[in-house]
Amino acid sequence: MTEIRYIDDILYQKDTVLTVGTFDGIHQGHMSLMKRLVQKAKQYKCRSVVVSFDPHPRSIIHAGDDGIKLLTTLDERSRHLSEIGVDVLCIIPFTRDFSLQNSEEFVTNILSAKIGLSYFIIGYDHHFGKNRDGNAETLQKMSSHLNFEVEIVDKKEMGDLTISSTKIRQSLEMHGNAIQAEEFLGRPYSFEGVVVHGDGRGRTIGFPTANIQLSHRDKLIPREGIYAVLAQLDGHMYKGMMNIGNRPTFNGLNQRIEVHLFSFNEQIYGQNLRVFLIDRIRDEQKFTSSNELVTQLNLDMKKSLEILEKRRI
Repeated sequence: MTEIRYIDDILYQKDTVLTVGTFDGIHQGHMSLMKRLVQKAKQYKCRSVVVSFDPHPRSIIHAGDDGIKLLTTLDERSRHLSEIGVDVLCIIPFTRDFSLQNSEEFVTNILSAKIGLSYFIIGYDHHFGKNRDGNAETLQKMSSHLNFEVEIVDKKEMGDLTISSTKIRQSLEMHGNAIQAEEFLGRPYSFEGVVVHGDGRGRTIGFPTANIQLSHRDKLIPREGIYAVLAQLDGHMYKGMMNIGNRPTFNGLNQRIEVHLFSFNEQIYGQNLRVFLIDRIRDEQKFTSSNELVTQLNLDMKKSLEILEKRRI
């Protein structure tokens, strides 16, 4: 897959099947749309192009808020789209000035004039342009004079819920529901970072941990608690458990992400670790002594192994 970071670098090609969106998460709803995009491109011998944005538009439009946490970083989105078979990912820097374009200006001046457009695949509820004034109906009105066709992809449901990035964020941030997040995403939720030095307390009680410094500051971290996880290091996958929290037993003040890998005792400082959430075991809690904590950690490890034994690595 070719990744374009500046719109002027893309080669114009009229025979293009295109879609537009932030696509945070690349969840199962997005996957349905992307698979249709690739299928249509192969059917009509066109190139498939995904136009996306960085940073997330909400971080610019609602700049005064706390900001939005990302389900997928730009690099993660790129990797997933490449795996699906998309030909080109075109990233448009999302700025305040860019946000002032209405939908017709965007389609006419950028999508049609600079990229090229024969077929536009759009999600049933997608809006774009200034004040979100553009949607599928807007495209259908423009299609005849710009000479492109529009196809609308229906919503993706799971049970009685419509899959969306917002629902996945809420599920992870409010409940730490790794199982529901995986169902909506079609894969375990993951994040990555560099292993940094902690205070070494875990090693003294028989549970050494890898302290993770996130690779992207805006990456969403789930609700505090203890999780059964898989962790990828140097291409190998390991079973483990993770604590997200402030370590109240030791009067910790700052949130940490600590991963204990089972049957593993190597020094991995400075290395990159990717963590896959499998299930949440319990809330973080304060213990009266280190011995009480160790007893609970042994129970957590047993529970995690029971969960992870059912997973293929």
